[in-house]
Amino acid sequence: MTTNDAWPHGMPEAGDTAELSRTVGPNDIAMFTDLSGDRNPLHYDEQAAKSSRFGEIVVQGGITSAVLNAVVAEKLPGPGTVFLNVSWNFTAPARPGDTITGRVEVTDVRADKPITKLNSTVTRGDDTVALEGTAVCWTMAMPDWKGSGDA
Repeated sequence: MTTNDAWPHGMPEAGDTAELSRTVGPNDIAMFTDLSGDRNPLHYDEQAAKSSRFGEIVVQGGITSAVLNAVVAEKLPGPGTVFLNVSWNFTAPARPGDTITGRVEVTDVRADKPITKLNSTVTRGDDTVALEGTAVCWTMAMPDWKGSGDA
């Protein structure tokens, strides 16, 4: 098996991009709280959130960044990909009801190992950037993986 075998959609190249969008639903905060234990009042208490600099309920950062997990696992680099390192700045809040779009752009691909460097952003439906930064990914060969047929 060669390094190129690791990338299910072929070895990416600098400049390749992919994105996915999702709408933050009313149950996302509760589900993320169950998973993480994050009970910050900014996510639940309308009065506390209203008195904050955000002025309204905001979703946890893990919800905002999760769309990037989906992009790298489903699209680019694709199935078998995990983050090795991320450096993300949260630049604006996402709120319940926002449609957020995670986008990655390949900046570097190693020829000797299935490692990809990415620029990454999450943008709200009003074109406000909610997250920006970089990531380094490793893509593992998955020879027995059949896929969902959606890729």
